[in-house]
Amino acid sequence: MLSNLSATSPILDFYFKYSWVLIILVLVDVILKGMALWQAGRNNQKSWFVALFLLNTVGVLPIIYLLFFKKTPTQ
Repeated sequence: MLSNLSATSPILDFYFKYSWVLIILVLVDVILKGMALWQAGRNNQKSWFVALFLLNTVGVLPIIYLLFFKKTPTQ
């Protein structure tokens, strides 16, 4: 099956040419997810923590949480 994919395959060419985009997206997703999980844990928002931990939404859910649902610290 892999013998059909040669080094000149358009799919492999595309992957190798734009693999840096995938790496950047993964890094941004991990950073956003970490920040959102940290905030949800600190604010004792268990349902948000579970949702953020289990759902992989390529950074969309962490951004929504961080922008709209994060509790602001009271001083």
